[in-house]
Amino acid sequence: MNIKEASEITGVEASTIRYYEQVGLIPAVDRKSSGVRDFDDFYIGRINFVKNMRSAGMSVEAIKRYVDLVDDEAEHVEQQKAILVEQINILTEKRDDLTATLDYLQYKVEHFYDHMLNAEEQLKLLEKQHTLTKRNNKQGKWADHL
Repeated sequence: MNIKEASEITGVEASTIRYYEQVGLIPAVDRKSSGVRDFDDFYIGRINFVKNMRSAGMSVEAIKRYVDLVDDEAEHVEQQKAILVEQINILTEKRDDLTATLDYLQYKVEHFYDHMLNAEEQLKLLEKQHTLTKRNNKQGKWADHL
């Protein structure tokens, strides 16, 4: 099948597939005598794997390390697993950061009337004080030059 068909099957843009091939995330695609790329199930599987790993937040570099290990004739099972575990750790940290942010916003919503409005009023007062202080300091500097 050609790249357009491979794109339709995988849901990956043709330009992205070409990029995957260029950077080595998928092996060089066989070509027909006319020079057109000729994708088969192997390439479709590899494109889907890369797409899924990208969706999981894995960097191109990490995927490249992983597929290089898979493609190597020697066995690198523990290194492959370590790359996946590393990605789990990265995603877990991101999830924890998002959870903390969501908790913070949820607290602000739940306490909007008894906390947020009061805090906003205090900020407005502080802003007025800041503006007055800044204005007075500027006037004081000009008084020194008179």
